[in-house]
Amino acid sequence: MTAPRTRTSRLQTWLEELSHSENQLTLVLSLVVGVVVGLVTVAFILITGRLAAHMYPAGGAGWRRILVPTLGSLSTGFLLAKYFPFARGSGIPQTKFALFVNDGRITMRTILGKLLCCSTSLASGIALGREGPSVQIGAGVASVIGRNAGLDGRQVKSLLPVGCSAALAAAFNTPIAAVIFTLEEIMGDLHATVLGTAVLSSAAAWMVLHYFLGDDPLFHVPAYRLVHNSELAIYAVLGVVGGLGSVVFVKLLLNLRAMFLRFPRHTVWLQPVVGGLAVGLLGYFFPDVMGVGYNYVDKVLNGDAVLKMVVLLGVLKIIATATCYASGNAGGIFGPSLFIGAMMGAATGGIAHKLFPDVTAGPGAYALVGMGTAFAGIIRTPFTSVIMIFELTRDYTIIVPLMISNTIAYFISQRFQKSTIYEALAQQDGVHLPSHSRHQSTTASVLQVMKQPSLILSAEAEVATVLQQVSGPDSDGTSMHTWPVASPDGFLGMVRQTELIEAARVGKGSMPIGSLFGESLAADTTHLPHVHPDQSLHLALERMGSGGLSVLPVVSRASMRQLLGIVLLDDVLANYGLNGLTLRNNVGKEGDQIG
Repeated sequence: MTAPRTRTSRLQTWLEELSHSENQLTLVLSLVVGVVVGLVTVAFILITGRLAAHMYPAGGAGWRRILVPTLGSLSTGFLLAKYFPFARGSGIPQTKFALFVNDGRITMRTILGKLLCCSTSLASGIALGREGPSVQIGAGVASVIGRNAGLDGRQVKSLLPVGCSAALAAAFNTPIAAVIFTLEEIMGDLHATVLGTAVLSSAAAWMVLHYFLGDDPLFHVPAYRLVHNSELAIYAVLGVVGGLGSVVFVKLLLNLRAMFLRFPRHTVWLQPVVGGLAVGLLGYFFPDVMGVGYNYVDKVLNGDAVLKMVVLLGVLKIIATATCYASGNAGGIFGPSLFIGAMMGAATGGIAHKLFPDVTAGPGAYALVGMGTAFAGIIRTPFTSVIMIFELTRDYTIIVPLMISNTIAYFISQRFQKSTIYEALAQQDGVHLPSHSRHQSTTASVLQVMKQPSLILSAEAEVATVLQQVSGPDSDGTSMHTWPVASPDGFLGMVRQTELIEAARVGKGSMPIGSLFGESLAADTTHLPHVHPDQSLHLALERMGSGGLSVLPVVSRASMRQLLGIVLLDDVLANYGLNGLTLRNNVGKEGDQIG
């Protein structure tokens, strides 16, 4: 009995020492997360494949291609609406929400819901991908492991990117691109301190994938060769085509989704059927539109491309994926963007090869570059797209044309669609994710100077009554001449003393001050001047200057209706060592500036 007790005591001692060493604990947990996420992702891949084989047996009737995705989207729509509301969509915006707003918390219920709903919808033929959902599942596994290991909120948040990189490495078989994507998109900072742990978890998950599913690459890509230097001009043209195609896809998806969000809330469970039926009808005539379409991409990469067909499939895939995602199905746009890019590349290459056969490669080479081009234009991660295609081909000669095409597509997409697709999707849900920069992370934040307002006006109070209430200086001794207004539904906006005086002058003294905002503004606070607690004082000062304001509301990233406090010009200037009151006396009161 002595030996087992000795071993047990040694294990307990080691665990106690580990818990006191944050670096060692983080490394061990990163390895554990990588292995567990790798196993879960492998299970996700196998379950989806087995379900698809049962739903679409060899030699099955064509009507299955209409019925199966329709019923699949109906069942998952019900589950998503009733039991798993956070498992809807791609998973990337939800992961960023958990990381930056929700203290790294993703529940086991969401993980299981994502696995169940995505496996069902993807197996049924919905035109979405598994990579985005895998990222949310991986982040969720990391969150659960971290919280059960007794980590605090900060440590749990640092573990989420570890799960993201592990999941993407296993789902896409590109461990380096998985790390770059995590830093570039999830963290928004290529210099993030999680680089080492993300690399460790990515490698662990990749080894698990290879152990269970072998070393078979996602695509079988032939050797690439630049036929002639003038061919680089064709790749530049591909960049333009890919950039414009990406903009069309993103705008179509966002506009369709905005339309579905305006439907009554009780129809949420039924909305995914629109996507399922749409892809079913398209898939009845063109089966390659269904699912993520990697099998057809593999054919195109190997030269099996008919110009009319790749153009048609590219257009139909844009419509099918946008409709499936906008209607609320569970699945990502990571994989479909590669399909769309391959079709655009093959079409561009096919035309170029017909016109200039002696100086251009076949359509397959352009399809390969087109995959990275569309990814850079749609997802807006140019570094990831280059590394990803390089990992797929393991051929350095493709780097130069890929960089040319990706860069052009990226800037065109940025020019015509200001917000990235994941930021825009989050904003549609009322969530404002941070735009990260190294400058912002190293400067003073709004949180350091924000304070609670001395007075919050009721939207139901009459203008004349409020004017009497605010006629003197505020209780904190500052004359800010601007006050927050709130209704039972939450924060509405800021009202100035000059606006109240003007309303009383034109006979609106008996009206509630909430009416001063108008119906459209009261319904949508998105465009109101505001800041979030984690944003820099430099940004707050810029917004005050551009709007001629001395007060800004501080609102939650999770909801613009949630007022957290206010930030005053005096306090911002004081943080920079300037006397705000003296400056204000020199330029006049805010009411005089804007009145």
